[in-house]
Amino acid sequence: MTTDPRTGLPAELFTTIDHVGIAVPDLDEALAFYAQAFGVHSVHEEVNEEQGVREAMLAVGDGDTRIQLLAPLTPESTIAKFIGRSGPGLQQLAFRVTDVEAVSATLRERGLRLLYDAPKRGTSDSRVNFVHPKDAGGVLVELVEPAASAH
Repeated sequence: MTTDPRTGLPAELFTTIDHVGIAVPDLDEALAFYAQAFGVHSVHEEVNEEQGVREAMLAVGDGDTRIQLLAPLTPESTIAKFIGRSGPGLQQLAFRVTDVEAVSATLRERGLRLLYDAPKRGTSDSRVNFVHPKDAGGVLVELVEPAASAH
């Protein structure tokens, strides 16, 4: 990791955009729409009980960047509350990192609040944390450290 000469802090925290998360009320309907309208298809689906979602990762072109569709499992889930407040749509921007703890610590040093004290399990056994949207211009920023077997 290189250091920014102006701040003395690590300059490059992210390796790439991992995915863009989209909240949807019905995953099956959304999967059918994305396949029919855009020709993109699911390459991974799972249920994450802890986060209260059923999700799918859609491949875009030949790269690793994905679209993540997130549907609520219960009316109390964070995604259900997001849809109730904002309607379906763009919910998060996720950046891939090599060390989620180190990046989280750097962001905290820069004055940003993270949602979790320690990373949680994300899609495909990745480790994730989130920057509070109030500290990121209204955008929920996810930090994703893929599992060793992923990507």
